[in-house]
Amino acid sequence: MSAAPADDGPEPPHGERLYRLQRRLAAFAAARDWAPYHTPKNLAVALSVEASELVEIFQWLTPEQSAAIMEKPENAHRVTDEVADVLAYLLQFCEVLGVDVLDALAAKIERNELRFPATGTSTPDRHSSE
Repeated sequence: MSAAPADDGPEPPHGERLYRLQRRLAAFAAARDWAPYHTPKNLAVALSVEASELVEIFQWLTPEQSAAIMEKPENAHRVTDEVADVLAYLLQFCEVLGVDVLDALAAKIERNELRFPATGTSTPDRHSSE
């Protein structure tokens, strides 16, 4: 991808910045005629592969080692690259299906707040993925 144009102004709000990056990814793929390959299935598979590559970095680390992963520049670089790959494929997936990722996240947080109220009652056997 080419570098973003220089912008001397303040950083845009996260939603706007995310939208610009999603548009940039779409333009990048379009310029390379990748639309036939960017099907929901293919993008979901690619997203899973990239998430697995992120998991691989942490696979045999102790909890302490995993908490300190960003302290070494070579490890931090690997983690941030994989995070970027995961987000790129997620944004492309959302683009293809017309999902607003920030709206989807906000709605999911709201549902989880209702399912898991912070009233001091603990439910250790339940997780937000249920």
